[in-house]
Amino acid sequence: MDMKSLMDQAKQLQGKVAAAQESLGKTVLKGIAGNGLAIVEMTGKYDPVKLTLNPDILKEDLGTMTAIILAAFQDAKAKADTLIDKVMGDATAGMPMPE
Repeated sequence: MDMKSLMDQAKQLQGKVAAAQESLGKTVLKGIAGNGLAIVEMTGKYDPVKLTLNPDILKEDLGTMTAIILAAFQDAKAKADTLIDKVMGDATAGMPMPE
């Protein structure tokens, strides 16, 4: 493989990764916990967008409320992790990667 071909592939990969990152920044995922008592929305780049709390969460003690909210964040993050793996995998598919 010659240097020009290698540079062209690097530019292609850079463009695909940049497009994938832009897409992740625009995609909003929802994490839900406590049967909908807490809903966290975040982008595929882990930027929090919105936190929605059902008023019924106020019936819970502080520790339980905290656990429910954290579980909603963890659910949203897990969904973002899965999306990142897929989107970045698709962006780099077919590109030779160094081992």
